[in-house]
Amino acid sequence: MPLPPLVEPIPALSPAERARTARHTSLAALGEVGQRRLAAAHVAVIGAGGLGSPVMLALAAAGVGTLTVIDDDAVEASNLQRQVMHRLSDVGSPKVASATRVAADLSPETRVLTREVRLSAENAADLLAGADLVIDGSDTFDTREAVAAACEQLGLPLVWGTVQAFDAQVTVFWSSPPEGFPAVRLSDLYPHGSTGDVPTCAMVGVLGALCMQVGSLMATEAIKLIAGIGEPLLGRVLVLDSLRSRQSEVPLRPGRTAASDHIARPTATSTASATANPATPAPVIPAPATPTPAIPAVASMSARELAEALASASPPALLDVREAFEVADEPMPGAHHVPLATVLGDPSAIAGPVVVVCQAGTRARRAAEALAAVGVPATVLTGGMNAWRQAFADRTA
Repeated sequence: MPLPPLVEPIPALSPAERARTARHTSLAALGEVGQRRLAAAHVAVIGAGGLGSPVMLALAAAGVGTLTVIDDDAVEASNLQRQVMHRLSDVGSPKVASATRVAADLSPETRVLTREVRLSAENAADLLAGADLVIDGSDTFDTREAVAAACEQLGLPLVWGTVQAFDAQVTVFWSSPPEGFPAVRLSDLYPHGSTGDVPTCAMVGVLGALCMQVGSLMATEAIKLIAGIGEPLLGRVLVLDSLRSRQSEVPLRPGRTAASDHIARPTATSTASATANPATPAPVIPAPATPTPAIPAVASMSARELAEALASASPPALLDVREAFEVADEPMPGAHHVPLATVLGDPSAIAGPVVVVCQAGTRARRAAEALAAVGVPATVLTGGMNAWRQAFADRTA
């Protein structure tokens, strides 16, 4: 059922804004009153990247009155594949500057407040104060926890989305919703400290078109909350699998997530890369006719143990599953390079036994599980190249 509207409507739309938003006001559920609520609303957007870009485009076009965008990064060429708010001419410029241009081009009456700072636990509440709603499109879990904590402190609804590789999640958190609605927090989905080693988009990639889809869904959730229409995702996690064209949802209960009862882990035959969190809620879909094979346990070794093994009379073979640019930046001596996607596509093509290496350990474990599932002995270098580098730093310190 709909929640009460977040804001009171402004008295009237200008003639120009009425003309610009005519297709909104003809929507029976939204109408002119809903459009006036959008014009009265203040939305804070965390991040002007893959998710923040389509969110800013959609909300400016929708006629949201005030948008605060918080991001301290500059545009890079590699951003343009998915961060659709920016242009080639913006490379080297602050990302928040693109937001001002976009709003002026799409919705001259939308006010954009730019905050070119890194959001942290210390400044989050100050940066978000005054907003009616927050949308989190940030790219680290530390930032996401800081945003969630500030929203709880301020009592603000939080539209939350995450994308990595071909998979995504969208939901709404709100620690103090209207009476009769459950309070749902980020910690109900991911308890503090449960996320482990989360790979970055640079490590596993991200589908640009999926960012636009998820950003649009997040903007739609914001519009529904502002106007008090539809059924927001409060208490539900929408799970998207773009490779299989599947959307499903997992119920999310306060204090104990139903999602955590159905954790999905990639199987040896999966071609999908890691989701934005290794513990991704599983889609609620009919059970497959063939049971999903169990993921075999794999052994691991520390950097020091690997160094000793390499110095022995029978050194192990090394398999580096990082991307080519990572290997070029920091090669693992003696390792055979096969990117993770290639290993997952045909694990039986790898001759074992091998010690699998990546940057931080997550991708190596996925590769080792896939190899073990087809009978190839594989051991994971715990902590990956980061741990290897640190071990040698310690040795020379």
